[in-house]
Amino acid sequence: MFDLTDQVAVITGSSRGIGRAIAQQMARAGARVVVSSRKIDACTAVVDAIKAEGGDAVAVACNVSDRAQLVHLLDVAMNTWGRLDVLVCNAAVNPYFGPMATMPEEAYDKVMDCNVKSNYVLANAAAPLMAKQGGGSIIIVSSIGGNQGSATLGAYGISKAADFALARNLAVEWGPRGVRANCIAPGLIKTDFSRALWENPTLLAGVEKGTPLRRIGVPDDISGVAVFLASRAAAYLTGQTIVVDGGITVKEPA
Repeated sequence: MFDLTDQVAVITGSSRGIGRAIAQQMARAGARVVVSSRKIDACTAVVDAIKAEGGDAVAVACNVSDRAQLVHLLDVAMNTWGRLDVLVCNAAVNPYFGPMATMPEEAYDKVMDCNVKSNYVLANAAAPLMAKQGGGSIIIVSSIGGNQGSATLGAYGISKAADFALARNLAVEWGPRGVRANCIAPGLIKTDFSRALWENPTLLAGVEKGTPLRRIGVPDDISGVAVFLASRAAAYLTGQTIVVDGGITVKEPA
């Protein structure tokens, strides 16, 4: 049910953190993987690690704010393996920490371009390729921030809520042609992206205490869910957001 043999997956932001874990676990499940991020050397290191385990992968440098580079990612998959089965939109940015009232408009545009528009562009380019071969799976890595207000991460949360809606609309538009679309909404995961939080002992202790599982997440807590969403096990699941946060958002407030 979870076998991805012969499937082809394109994963943005997959040179480190959650994206890298997804690339590695999908390769272990049998998928052939396009690893991408801005820095080709970092992508190549992931490809080398996948190949060392007997997997198949290629590295592609990609700035997700550049439409031509996004389309090129899909072209690489099609030119290399002749198909596209899975698209994982994982790349995201948060260049600003503070209230929206003082957020520069340029920072807002960057958040929305990277976290929403790039996913919109990629999904609309990938879905027809998947539909032509009978179906596929689009997975957007969002955040529990999309369900919450924040005095410091407001625009980031808005972008992640937009991803929820994007997945729902893709599910409605492309479901009749066999293409599924879902979101994963992680809580606090131990990655470079969240380093400022988990490296602070006081903040970390507070999060752990408020989380029913009493720990923050690690990238493989998310990668397993991505493998599930790509696999036959999730064949009847579309338009949904799966929250993976150790239970923090369901806990009664202190």
